[in-house]
Amino acid sequence: MNRSYTILISLIVALGGFLLGFDSAVISGAIKGITSYFEMTDAMLGFAVGCVIFGAMAGNILAGPLADRFGRKRVLIIVAALFAISATWSALATGYTEFIIARILGGIGIGGAILIAPIYIAEIAPPHLRGSLVSFNQLNIVIGISVAYFSNYFFVNSGEDSWRWMLGVEAVPAVVYFLSLFTVPRSPRWLILKLNKIQLARKILMKIGGEEYAEITVAEIQRGQSRQEKAGRFTDLTKKKYTTIMIIALGIAFFQQITGINAIFYYAPTIFEQAGGSTDSSFLQAIVVGLTNLVFTLVAIWLIDRLGRKPLLLIGTSLMTVALLMATLAFKNATYHFGDTSLRKVGDYQVYKALGDFEGKTFDNQAALFTEVRKKLNDQQFLDFKRNEVTNFIQVNATLVLVAILLYVAAFAISLGPVMWTLISEIFPSKIKGIAISVVGFFNSLVSFSVTQVFPWELTNLGPTLTFAIYALFSLLAMFFVYRFVIETKGKTLEEVEELLIRS
Repeated sequence: MNRSYTILISLIVALGGFLLGFDSAVISGAIKGITSYFEMTDAMLGFAVGCVIFGAMAGNILAGPLADRFGRKRVLIIVAALFAISATWSALATGYTEFIIARILGGIGIGGAILIAPIYIAEIAPPHLRGSLVSFNQLNIVIGISVAYFSNYFFVNSGEDSWRWMLGVEAVPAVVYFLSLFTVPRSPRWLILKLNKIQLARKILMKIGGEEYAEITVAEIQRGQSRQEKAGRFTDLTKKKYTTIMIIALGIAFFQQITGINAIFYYAPTIFEQAGGSTDSSFLQAIVVGLTNLVFTLVAIWLIDRLGRKPLLLIGTSLMTVALLMATLAFKNATYHFGDTSLRKVGDYQVYKALGDFEGKTFDNQAALFTEVRKKLNDQQFLDFKRNEVTNFIQVNATLVLVAILLYVAAFAISLGPVMWTLISEIFPSKIKGIAISVVGFFNSLVSFSVTQVFPWELTNLGPTLTFAIYALFSLLAMFFVYRFVIETKGKTLEEVEELLIRS
């Protein structure tokens, strides 16, 4: 078994995950800059952040069928080019519409990378390494997120156009990914099932695992091929024999996003500012979040082929629920105090003057605060207060918030983060794989888009207490879903997984 070669090509393909993670998280540092430069409302900001996922939905729908027709490798090369174009264009944009279009292009790249990279790795990986190797994609996602946080911190004080540097630097790894993809082979399973190029596939498999491994794997693929009907269609996904697979896939895709992970990553600095931190300290705390994600993704890679997929999901969703309840409790016990120091932090003199009547007063909750402040300010001033000034007055257990967020991220990193994509790459039969994974990826992106679109509104209007309570409820539901529906695929070939789900 040539482990080093298999690991190398898996790491190269998984660089798409790095770009995905970087692109997803880098916007968190640019929020203040783009909000000011493009004069965004809450709705415009929500769309500017979430439009990447809107583009990812288009990428999801296109990627699977295109990868089935033209091959996994060619689609990934196109994805790399889209990342490079998007990063450069976003950094140079001078208008809101232009900026949105550039970000959507990057989203299309994300939609392709997040689906096709795990499929490719699953198709070249030996069964006993598949979970770990597919998780390389998630590892690279979290490395990308961590690097984005470091990059944002590096550029945050580089002037009023710092957001351009934050977004534009992504073009460098995108070009590296584009060039590196020309060195990896095509998927041997795709070569056999779509082009019937058995000798070429055997040659690739021999390089991965030796002659005996190649012969066994080719025989298994051909046995699966002999059972395949004509190419799958969207309507096939509704057939009764695929019901269990679709419930598992759509359920895990739903809960991976509805529990709020992308909201946490996109708005990490904002959350920590809501907990009373300064801009610089909130960026540093966001870096800690990224590093926590990285460390525990490495833990997941070590455990996924030892402990199994389902146990990791159960442990992770349980801890996510606990963490989100901790954050809910921290913000529920927060108070809002109008002292001389906090009042002087208000940037608008008219607002400062209007709020001066509250000096020395403390509010027990955000609802009471907003009720009284609303009486003193006009509509625009009140909106600016909720978005930018409320953090000056909050008194909260910031340590508890930080611990809660880190526990949440660690729990996600050992469970829903890597395990979802591993399961999705394993459970679909070849006949429907391209179509099914596009549908599931689209659904996952749709949920993610919805979460990130409403999150700024939730923080402003519902407050952090109710926002985190909602995510805690969904995490609890995720735990029950995993217990009831998810099966274990550890150590099984892709053909054995198909037998387990459809023919047994």
